[in-house]
Formats: sequence, structure tokens, C-alpha cells
Amino acid sequence: MNFGALIIGDEILSGKRTDQHFARLAGLLGARGLRLAWVEYLGDERARIAATLRRTFASGDAVFCFGGIGNTPDDHTRQAAAEALNVELVLHPDAEREIRARFGDDVTPQRLLLGTFPRGVAIVPNPFNRIAGFHVRDHYFLPGFPQMAHPMAEWALDTFYPHLFNRRPPVDKAFLLTGPNAYESALLGLMERIVADYPDLRLFSLPSIGPDGQRRHLELGVEGDAARVDRALDEIRQEIERRGIAWTWRE
Repeated sequence: MNFGALIIGDEILSGKRTDQHFARLAGLLGARGLRLAWVEYLGDERARIAATLRRTFASGDAVFCFGGIGNTPDDHTRQAAAEALNVELVLHPDAEREIRARFGDDVTPQRLLLGTFPRGVAIVPNPFNRIAGFHVRDHYFLPGFPQMAHPMAEWALDTFYPHLFNRRPPVDKAFLLTGPNAYESALLGLMERIVADYPDLRLFSLPSIGPDGQRRHLELGVEGDAARVDRALDEIRQEIERRGIAWTWRE
């Protein structure tokens, strides 16, 4: 299963606010030996959100959707999700119970809109203020506020996906290559051979350029099972030494 993220809000795209969800979700997944496969940013445009959700619902991916589930006119995610699922919006009884527990006698019709979700979903509990999110078909619809959304995302991971957690997290190791032959184009054949021989590993190649515009080094490495990483790196080391390329371990 792939894990993806939809991050919604005009304020993100305009630069008024800085996205905090991408890095945090990647960290939550990484701590469990999982990886974020993709992320998309969308503005507050209902038709585009609905079209995107139709595609992601069909993908089979687990998707964390941040933002747009409030009750103001610029929040469209709840309505877009209902449209993508071809169902109506209804007041969810569990969400209503949480809202009433939160506000007591101060419950208003406007506040109850916060618990109006597509028919057939289940809630995602919100430990911050009890205003729930919702989930359906491996999609988790969470508030845009990081202090609410991130514990809710963590709850979803630990509740529904512990069977996918990697108890032996992948490692990544790399060489820093320097010298006149330490160019990606000169090492393409070696990289292609490593990718073919070790399809279970992820190869990465990251050139580094200094402030003066001059090339500093090439970081070349692999990520995956520790034993397999060591085997692949030994083959890389033998080849770069044969070519006379200077190397050090990346710290």
C-alpha cells in the first residue's frame, strides 16, 4: 500500500502560511518504517478537490487529507468528498456526540455543521478539542491545524496499519565522491547495474554545488535492508576505486 497526502488551502498556495503537514507526516511514517509515496497541494476549489478524490479513492492508496473540513464558506473538502463518493452530507451521530460533549449547552446549528460528513464514513477522534475528522476507504480527512491534525494522523496509522509497520527499518548509506571522474553521467552504467541487480533497494545520486557554483562532491548511495545495502555498496566501492575516484563515507 502506498501512502499519500493531500494538503488543501489557498493560504498554503499563496504563501500566507507555510505547510507543516508534509514533513510531519513523512516523519510519522518513517518512524514506523513506512514511506510517503506522494503529496499534492490543492487550493480551496471544490470541483478540483472532488476530481482529485475520485482519482485517489480509485487508487487503493492510504491518503491523509489536511484542511478544508471546517464550516466556513471557504471550506470545501467535506462537500467535495461527498461529491466524489456520490453520497449526501449528514450529521454523523458520533461527531455530534463529541461536539455536544465539547460545547454542552452552547451547541448551535453552526457548530453542528462541523460534524456533517458524507454518509457512511466513520470519525477520526480529535484529542485537541473533540471536533472530529472522518475516514472512509483508507482516506483520512483532518483539520488544517497541525496541533489537531498530527495526533489524529498518528492515531489512524497506529489503529489501521500496524500490520504494515517495518520492524526492521531501512538504512541508507552513501559515499561522497570527488575528483574529475565523479560525475553522474560518467557513472550511469554503474548505477544502472546496481538498480538491476538490487531491485529491492533504492539508489540515490545527489550532486552538491557550493556557493561559488563549483561542484563539491557527488553523494552516491542506496537505501533498504542493511545486509543488502552493504553488499551493493561493496560493489560500488570496488568499481569507483577501480576508476580511481576518491571517496569518503557520508556521515
